[in-house]
Amino acid sequence: MSQFIGLDVGTQGTKGIVIDLARGEAVARASRSYGLIQGLADGAAEQDPQTWWDAVVAVVREMVSDPAVDAPRIAGLGVSGQQHGFVPLDGSGQVIRPAKLWCDTSTAAEAEELGVPAGFTASKILWLKRHEPTSFARLAQVMLPHDWLNQRLTSGAWMEAGDASGTGFFDPRRRTFDLDRMAAIDARLHEWLPPLVAPDQIAGEISTEAAEALHLPTGLPVSPGGGDNMMSAIGSGAVRSGVCTLSLGTSGTVFSFAPDPVADESAAIAPFCDSTGGWLPLLCVMNATGVVEEVRGANGDLSALTEAAGSIAAGSDGLLFLPYLSGERVPDLPRATGTLLGMRPGALDPPRLFRAALEGTSLSLGWGVDRMRALSIEPGTVRVVGGGARNELWCRILASVMNVRIERLVEAESAALGAALQAAWCVDGSGAREKLEALSAPFLRIEGDPIEPVAADVETYAALSQRFRAEVGRIYD
Repeated sequence: MSQFIGLDVGTQGTKGIVIDLARGEAVARASRSYGLIQGLADGAAEQDPQTWWDAVVAVVREMVSDPAVDAPRIAGLGVSGQQHGFVPLDGSGQVIRPAKLWCDTSTAAEAEELGVPAGFTASKILWLKRHEPTSFARLAQVMLPHDWLNQRLTSGAWMEAGDASGTGFFDPRRRTFDLDRMAAIDARLHEWLPPLVAPDQIAGEISTEAAEALHLPTGLPVSPGGGDNMMSAIGSGAVRSGVCTLSLGTSGTVFSFAPDPVADESAAIAPFCDSTGGWLPLLCVMNATGVVEEVRGANGDLSALTEAAGSIAAGSDGLLFLPYLSGERVPDLPRATGTLLGMRPGALDPPRLFRAALEGTSLSLGWGVDRMRALSIEPGTVRVVGGGARNELWCRILASVMNVRIERLVEAESAALGAALQAAWCVDGSGAREKLEALSAPFLRIEGDPIEPVAADVETYAALSQRFRAEVGRIYD
């Protein structure tokens, strides 16, 4: 049986994985880290797309050189990419300027005008038109990050419904672009978008140039790929009803498969398409591991802080952290800053501050989960993935805040895994969801025992949640 490559190209770095279908496990992995462009205006978050490509080349070369990888058996490749970014290309396919990312809040005014969440691609295009008209005059093609990488791999251009549904000018119910929303940005926008492809079809083949750079065979099939949340859904098993995934990365997301579109009048839950032909109602908050790392970076070793914070009672002795260090998307507060409340002598003791950060991010996510429940999306058991999944204390807090059972997957890098599994599904060619589930099953092993909510902490956090929401309304509204 074959091996497949999955790549997850994110904000903080690129991770790669090679899976072996016969063994039902990952046989190689590699990663490269990078950061944002420094020295930009407040709220701006940008990266040079070439940084992504350089990381992809380094990661794939390292994996292909691993003795466990049998190059002739590599049968396909898939790419997961950070959502909502805007890669502007000119008529010759050259990048016009650095890409604005999902966490860029400098386009908040444009987002408000267009009626889309802060961070969505639509606001970035209008921002370019308003603030950099010379660059906008060169615009001939609009790409999302993973679309641009697919083009570098294959020399072809396409989009798929999952990632496209995070642009702000896509109709997820009908799985097509919204011409009226596009016209509000520019009458020519529909001309600058690549065509849509189905999630189960091979979208392209690796070009000679890319094959030489990656040390892969020319003509290797490339799947459509998708946004990181869509690929993470595949890599955590959220491709059928009843499975809910919580991803703790730079941002925090909660999502679940739905066989039909889900609309939320409050706009807190995004009505995304998934990358299997279904839908993926999704909550996204902009502040998750970044907040925790900010506190950790100022106060010492992560393991020691976590152990000490675990001895502090739920509620952090009254210290409440509103964790909006990077603004926020849900609730829609792009210009917000973080706030500490309830400070008394000793409140800034590092373990207590660290626990308050874990609780604040958890309460923020729990607020969105309650909204999902109001829409009849019951999370039930939640699978936690991403870098934050390794912190057991955080997972215990989340279990009690959300009053759910928490499971942690052995393979925490679900987006890279999902990209590899989607590639295997596309090469299989059946298009059957049952086939995707069968391919995925061996890779979805649960680590350790499930984490159950603690009744006393559930009660504590229910009261703290009400305080959290009231304070957000008082301070930011």
